[in-house]
Amino acid sequence: MHVSRLPFFLAALVWNLGLGMTWLVVPLYAASQGLSNAQIGTLFSMPVLAQATLNLLGGAYTDRVGGRRMMLASCWIVSAAALWFMVAEGFWMLIAGQLTLVLGRAAFWPATWAMASELPGNRGIELGRLNAATNVGQIAGGVLCGFLLAATGFHATFAALAATGLAAFFAGLGTHGGTRPKPAAPAHQALAAYGPLLRRRIIHYSMFCAYLSALPLSLSMSFYPLLLAGYGYGEEISGVLVALRAVGAIGAGLIAARFVRTGPATLWPVGCGVAVAAGVGLLPTVNHVVPIGLWMLLVGLGSGAMTLYFQMTIAEASRPEQRGAALALGGLGWSLSHFSTPLIMGFLADRYGIVPGFYALGVLALGCALLIAWMRRWAFSTRP
Repeated sequence: MHVSRLPFFLAALVWNLGLGMTWLVVPLYAASQGLSNAQIGTLFSMPVLAQATLNLLGGAYTDRVGGRRMMLASCWIVSAAALWFMVAEGFWMLIAGQLTLVLGRAAFWPATWAMASELPGNRGIELGRLNAATNVGQIAGGVLCGFLLAATGFHATFAALAATGLAAFFAGLGTHGGTRPKPAAPAHQALAAYGPLLRRRIIHYSMFCAYLSALPLSLSMSFYPLLLAGYGYGEEISGVLVALRAVGAIGAGLIAARFVRTGPATLWPVGCGVAVAAGVGLLPTVNHVVPIGLWMLLVGLGSGAMTLYFQMTIAEASRPEQRGAALALGGLGWSLSHFSTPLIMGFLADRYGIVPGFYALGVLALGCALLIAWMRRWAFSTRP
């Protein structure tokens, strides 16, 4: 079954516009309620424990009920979360809102990745176009959110977020095709595909690449806005600077998509990992918009190309009837990053300061890149 391109990419763009808004409005809303750095880190990491399980269910049921249905359901979930945040007060109500958002992400990503992998034409280019469309939405969401916050405040911004979920739903109604639904099955049968997949080295390797590719995204959703606020930048400038990470990812989606190669010999994942490490670790060194913007672009380019690399690697290593589950395992690597990165940053920021925390994460990312350099040939080996 072929996916209708225009409605599909439009729905992905609008959904990610809402996602980009959450990266700025949620941490700033939490800070405005007096939460500490450690609490904010927990706010972004703890719900991801649920997302890890929900991602696997989302991938399995993408193969069962079809990517289109899962994508449309995620749109309603985002709108519900935005309405909840309008009345949320205190740590636990904010946790509940975050849990709802991660449920939407757990449904959206495996579904859209699987749908894009089935588009006719070059798989790498189509996945790159999807990644570019999502990052365009994230840019627009970050910039729009900054101006909305400055002009109207938190409640009106959350209302606009709810509207993006509805708009993405109506755009997605025009999407046809996607993963062919299978007959209904009990939950344990739907999850049965994970056993054979988890016995393959290349899946574990791809999950590790996904972890590193998501690290800048985890910071965009949590501590990038707080670092910029600490440097004295207002919401408008912060929104633009955070959006520059997505600009770099667009370049990766539209340009690098034609050149990214998989296999044990390619140095793509190593170079991307080094770019991520440099962008994260060196960003706080100079408090000026120009170098900060350049590091944001670099980290976006590196993480975007790494995302494309692990998507292509998993898609090429899996059969169509198990691709949603396989890509959900890549999403599990993302979830592990979204869990650990804010938690580590929250602890480091409270104990040593937010700038040393970024330096430490840069060193961690560099260590991951070096480990990927060692893992490549092991991953593609056919030995058990």
